[in-house]
Amino acid sequence: MDNSYRTIVHSSIMNDINVPSSDQYAPPDLLGRLTTALASLTPEVRKAATFVLENPNEVGVSSIREIATAADVKPNTLVRMARVLGFDGYEDFREPFREEIRRGTASFPDRARWLQSLSQSGKLGSLYADMVNSALRNIEETFAGIDEKALKSAADDIWASRQVFVLGVGVNNSNVRNFAYLAATGMEQFHPIPKPGSTAVDDLARADERDVLIAITCKPYRSEVVEAVRIAREQGLTIVGISDSPASPIVAGSRHGFVVAADTPQFFPSSVSTIALLETLLSFVIASADSEIVGRVKKFHERRHELGIYVEEETG
Repeated sequence: MDNSYRTIVHSSIMNDINVPSSDQYAPPDLLGRLTTALASLTPEVRKAATFVLENPNEVGVSSIREIATAADVKPNTLVRMARVLGFDGYEDFREPFREEIRRGTASFPDRARWLQSLSQSGKLGSLYADMVNSALRNIEETFAGIDEKALKSAADDIWASRQVFVLGVGVNNSNVRNFAYLAATGMEQFHPIPKPGSTAVDDLARADERDVLIAITCKPYRSEVVEAVRIAREQGLTIVGISDSPASPIVAGSRHGFVVAADTPQFFPSSVSTIALLETLLSFVIASADSEIVGRVKKFHERRHELGIYVEEETG
């Protein structure tokens, strides 16, 4: 456990307040403890604590000097406030609020402001490390929760279907189009939706139990995707739901459900694990297919070379 989260075993001499244990570092618990201590604080520390309690979203995105200015106290007053709760300094107190932003529980505007604060304070190196770590962690967590039997079962249903509709809106629209594009090199039944100028429910109007719908949405869930999945279920389609929670409305109740990790220091959900899962699912579909698909892929790329789509490397 790093210095920001180590368990402190002494009591605060200042107000004889018990130091929080390691499971009490969540911002709501810290704010609750600060509320309890409010009456016993000195006037200046109480002033700082009141500002923090009334503006908790500012803690993770603003520096100690910015908070002190806004609260009309000296920076050292915030240090004293943090020590009341058992922290060595203000930065230790602030870290759980920053972690909440990294994990996506803060609002999008606050996370955007946090990124700007990193840039302004010369901490882009820290952001870089956080981005790399979150990308790797997301992939690890995603595939740790998925086994090959679940992927093969979904792949078998996809290959055996008449048509496969791949649904995603927003950033996931480009993800499903990339998936369908790659699948089209060897198969013809893949359709990214919604089509330009259409809606997902209209694109599924003639689909039935012979077809598969692969749907993707993460929190906050897009209503048009949830509604399309509901209607597809009524029409008998086999649903492959990809989302960031097993309780997601497109995963719960679906024949095939896959949960992806989408945490990121950025203010938008990460697509890294979603793309990795889609690529893996497609590889399972190809592995489940008959040998004819290999010839299709080969013919597709030979035609591209013949048409001059690729730049040919010089030999010799």
